[in-house]
Order: sequence, then C-alpha cells, then structure tokens
Amino acid sequence: MDTIDLRSDTVTRPTPAMRAAMLEAEVGDDVYGEDPTVNALQRRIAADLGKPAALFVPSGTQSNLLALLAHCERGDEYLVGAEAHTYKFEGGGAAVLGSIQPQPIPHEPDGSLSIERLAAAVKPVDPHFARTRLLALENTWHGRTLPLAYLREAHDFARSRGLGLHLDGARLYNAAIADGVPAREIAQHFDSVSVCLSKGLGAPVGSLLVGSAELIDKARRWRKVAGGGWRQAGLLAAAGQYALDHHVARLADDHRRAAYLAGRLREIAGIKLLGQYTNMVFIDVPAERLRELDAHLREAGVRISIGYLPTLRLVTHLDIDDEGIERTVAAFRGFFTKSE
Repeated sequence: MDTIDLRSDTVTRPTPAMRAAMLEAEVGDDVYGEDPTVNALQRRIAADLGKPAALFVPSGTQSNLLALLAHCERGDEYLVGAEAHTYKFEGGGAAVLGSIQPQPIPHEPDGSLSIERLAAAVKPVDPHFARTRLLALENTWHGRTLPLAYLREAHDFARSRGLGLHLDGARLYNAAIADGVPAREIAQHFDSVSVCLSKGLGAPVGSLLVGSAELIDKARRWRKVAGGGWRQAGLLAAAGQYALDHHVARLADDHRRAAYLAGRLREIAGIKLLGQYTNMVFIDVPAERLRELDAHLREAGVRISIGYLPTLRLVTHLDIDDEGIERTVAAFRGFFTKSE
C-alpha cells in the first residue's frame, strides 16, 4: 500500500520528468561560478521576482541565515514574529552564528505583525541597546497569506525607520497562487526574499535568496563561511528549473485538495476543524487519543505529524492525489466511528 504522507510538503519526491532534467543538466564548479545551470536558475529567479541578483543555496534555513548576516552586523537586532520560522525553527542561527539579536513580536491572527508593536520595538540610538536594522516577515505563515495591503504598509514602515525588509518566502508561490498575483508583486516590497524549491514546488533540495547585487555578494561570502559552497550543483538546479516551469500553477490543486479535505474532516464527530489555509489543514482531536490515532492512521497507510498537542497539521502536496485525500478521510472516519 502506498503511504499517504501529509506530514509536510517537504516529503515530495522528484517526478520522472524532473529526474530526466537532472540527468541531462550541464554542470560546472559553482564555487568558481562556472556551473551554467546554477547560473541560469539564479538569473531566472532574480528576473521572475524583479531583483538584480540571486544565490542558490542548500536549504531555506541557510538562505534566511545568509540574508540576516548580509543585512546585519554583530550587535544588531532584527524584528521577527514570535512564531516565525527564522526565529523559532532555525536553531537560533542568527544569534549563534551572527551575534544578531532577535526581537520577537506576537503574530496577529492573519500572520502579520502589528505596525504599532513593531514601532514600539524599534530601539533608540543608544549604546545600551542593540541596533534595530531589519524586519523579517513570513509568507505564507502557517498556510496564511499576508494581505497585500499589509505588505505595502510594512514596507512603508520599514523605510520610515531606516530598516531593511526580508521575506522568508519558503512558500512564496503558494501565496502568489492563493492571491492570484505574480510572485514579484509580493517580492517587490522586500529588499531580500528567500524561496524554497523543495516544498510545494517538489524539487529534491535547494532554496534561493534574491536581492541587490551587493547583498547577494555578501551572502555568497557567508555561504562559503557556513559551508554551503557546492560544486556541480547544476544537477539540483535543473530540478529547480523544472519545478518553476511545471509545478507553480499546479499549487492550486494542492489548495483545492486541502479545502476539500477540511470540509470532509469537519463532518466527522470527534474532529474540530480549526482552519484551512492554502495547502494546510489544522484540526483538533482529543489529546488522550493521539497515540491511538497515530497507530490507526499508520496501519491505514496515512502519515501525519503527531506529537503531544491535540492540534494537528495536514499538508497537501505534489504526491497527494484525490484518491489519497479520500483514503485519508476514510482512515479518520474509521477511527472515530470505531471509537463511538
């Protein structure tokens, strides 16, 4: 039985056509800047997002870290959401490796950070304080898209305070598809943007950082320091090119399947639907039954992330089709019907 894996959109596997593109990729040494496929991918994403330059890196965590290191110096501070990936789920890299202090700000329900709270968090120019240099936002955040009007407001705020503005856009294309706009319409508000290729776009590995030529030059040096220089990376860049060519528009299918899954799970007694945003569904189930539910779903060939909290996240992606959604609904219904 094929496993229906809803833990994350990071679990996608390269399609046969993507593997063929990788096999045919022309390669060189990227540390020397001589890999033609990497260079083509960097030019392509920079043009797509309306930025002068781009850098291909192994992971989204590294891409965000390089952006922070390029924007800030030792003793600087960046404003960031208290539940943001760059603050909570990236090992404290900014502080550990960059001596950059994070200033966490509570998220609003839509994932934005209140402009009033941001303004209050900016430090005065005084030797007692870290220097506030950067605002980092995330789009999507827990599947939620940041409103376009808010992005304009955040941009104007950052400019008024002399701050740089970085976007953790790991799922930028999900946001663009959901908003019905080109990705560059979101990216235009930011000085730097990190984009992940290995989530909904389905590439096996890799992220891109885009920004000014000066910022990307700094990021390239920090990539080397962080051990992220790679050689014949064109094999991976070819997968990224294929993903951008073939897997962007189809993100709408993931969003549609997530909406359908949410509607079906809502009908099952014992499940509380908390929300559905882009390709993510959030539900609550009885906490005392988590382990039993996990075992039941695994036996049915369905995998989700189950920890110790009753709130569960189910993520649709390239490897989940309509049949997989129906199997998932049947597995949940079978568990809760059995337990009545």
